[in-house]
Amino acid sequence: MTSVEIEYCVPCGFLERAEALQHALLSTFGEQLESVTLRTGVNGIFAVRVDDELVYEKSESAYDIDEIVRRVRARL
Repeated sequence: MTSVEIEYCVPCGFLERAEALQHALLSTFGEQLESVTLRTGVNGIFAVRVDDELVYEKSESAYDIDEIVRRVRARL
């Protein structure tokens, strides 16, 4: 089974963004995922890893929830 980790910056207020992405992933992929965990971070981080492989980082791409879901789909 596949695990997804969403690391988000607490001081930046990215919790709602992280929760929205978590909900989108669980709604889209359901039982295909073992877990979608939220991990707190700092310094503007917003990153998504699928089985420890980085698939999205805010510093490299604009935040687009649909694009992140597509990137996760490509790893399943």
